[in-house]
Amino acid sequence: MIVRSTSMAIFKSSEPAQNVLQDPEIQRLLAHPEHQGLELKHGRQVYTNRALKMDEITVVGFDMDYTLAVYSMRQIEELAFRMTLERLVGKRGYPEDLVSLHYDHEFVIRGLVVDKDCGNIFKMDRHNHVGRCYHGRKPLSLDERRKLYQTNEKIRLSLPRFAWIDTLFSLPEACLYAEIIEALEARGGKVDYHKLYDDTRESIDEIHRDGSLKTELKKDLARFIHPDPELAPALHKLRSGGKKLFVLTNSLWDYTDAVMSFLLDGRLPEYPSWRGYFDTVVVGAQKPAFFAEHRPFVEINADGTVAKPVAESLERGKIYEGGNLFDFERLTGHLGEHVLYVGDHIYGDIIRNRKSSQWRTCFVVQELEREIEYIDHNAGDVIRLNELDALRTRLDDMINHHKLLLNALDRKLERGGSKELEPRRQSEKQDLEKLRRAFKATLAEGSEVESRFERGANAYWGLVFKEGNENSRFGEQVEDYADLYTSRVSNLLYYSPMQVFRSPRATMPHERGTLRRG
Repeated sequence: MIVRSTSMAIFKSSEPAQNVLQDPEIQRLLAHPEHQGLELKHGRQVYTNRALKMDEITVVGFDMDYTLAVYSMRQIEELAFRMTLERLVGKRGYPEDLVSLHYDHEFVIRGLVVDKDCGNIFKMDRHNHVGRCYHGRKPLSLDERRKLYQTNEKIRLSLPRFAWIDTLFSLPEACLYAEIIEALEARGGKVDYHKLYDDTRESIDEIHRDGSLKTELKKDLARFIHPDPELAPALHKLRSGGKKLFVLTNSLWDYTDAVMSFLLDGRLPEYPSWRGYFDTVVVGAQKPAFFAEHRPFVEINADGTVAKPVAESLERGKIYEGGNLFDFERLTGHLGEHVLYVGDHIYGDIIRNRKSSQWRTCFVVQELEREIEYIDHNAGDVIRLNELDALRTRLDDMINHHKLLLNALDRKLERGGSKELEPRRQSEKQDLEKLRRAFKATLAEGSEVESRFERGANAYWGLVFKEGNENSRFGEQVEDYADLYTSRVSNLLYYSPMQVFRSPRATMPHERGTLRRG
């Protein structure tokens, strides 16, 4: 298989690159048909925030849900929404007519924040500035947002007032919260926003904790999970490249076995069972606690019952439950930066991991593929927005320059300066008005293009990774904590197990000006 590299190997050479590239043999290789078309679709590439050499990685671990198992988002979200709503009505006494509420999958994306004091859902940029905000399903105006959130007190998401919607599992609860507020307030009812969120959170936790949601999923896995035909070859390629593989999931054994069998059993002749791909299988890991606490490993039987505690090692072919980071490294011998862990939970798999260990991280963002395809398809809007941004900056500088000139002429005339200055003053004034009109036109076009572009991505929230011109808070966390990020595990198939993933050269604003001039 031909593999595309997004990074350059490290060479030591005194020969200028330009001279090397002019070599006829290099030109022949570059032009060879075998090397054409190697560019992966943007949505299938692996992106690098921190350089990583795969030849230094000895073991690769995987979460299961939304990582190895690619869920059909709308189907599973609607199921979770419906089951949670039934719990709220049946067990917590909410009005029965709420069962007619419908799930709007467009209304929720990852990276939103719930304000449990005010009944609001909002999106933040990387500076914790609140952008778009809804009360129930009603958008708040700029003045309303400023009154609530642009005070002298910085928003701290660690406060009990706020809930961070950072997982795909959390999307149904956020939508349900907004829908119930909308429904109850439409009939004039008073809503305890904090209690409503806690009830919703507890209800959705219940359907996960008691296994009722996964029982429904297991009845028809083909409806809820899309097997990726490239997953098995990707895992096999890693193993063939000398990597050991492990599964580390919060799901319990019965569900893990069902899903993994559905995904991998018999996909390749070398692996009749999914367990053949993995050297270690850990279920019920209780991440993020796995990375911070000291729960012991226990070996379990195929029926899920406890076989015995673990003290010596984690053996291939055995099933383990619980455990912790320290004991995992001690029992497997795989330490620190030699471990790459692939997961989808920004806090439980990535942030908590990075804060507690030296493990390298790869974040799977299922929405990334769709978002990249949208940006590529609307590249003209992106280019135009950049052009308008640069033009606004230039016009603003010119306006300020002409205002200074005009003010200086006014002062001279006020001090009795020559009347011959008046024609120049009038000319400067006319130029200033022209520039102001151009600036307003640029602002108007930029607002129209940006609004159209954002609405096309998501009518309520825009792009997952952006909030206005800034990275969203979610996008910033991905950049800060994930060494690599990609849309699906199988994208690793298109890279060598010895790949050097090299991050782009970091630039600060003062350097970007030089690059533009260049």
